[in-house]
Amino acid sequence: MDAHKLEGTDRDQALEALTGHGWTLVEGRDAITKRFVFGDFNEAFGWMTRVALVAEHMNHHPEWFNVYKTVEVTLTTHDMGGISNLDVALASKMDRFAG
Repeated sequence: MDAHKLEGTDRDQALEALTGHGWTLVEGRDAITKRFVFGDFNEAFGWMTRVALVAEHMNHHPEWFNVYKTVEVTLTTHDMGGISNLDVALASKMDRFAG
């Protein structure tokens, strides 16, 4: 998948869809964030493993922080200085995996 920074209507539509699933803009950065809470550590770690495999395949890696059953994720495309189609695709996969 070729990466491109989202701008204009494409950006607005993508962000609207993501905010409907709990993603929010990061204050002071062109990035999105979401907190995922699972039943226990094993469930959280399993989800992270599934996401890691996809992220590696995409060559697009999240910023994330895990404590017990909670995973806080931030997505941005550093090479492009902001939110790209890769962030939207990875966020959608994360949501789907979290079910």
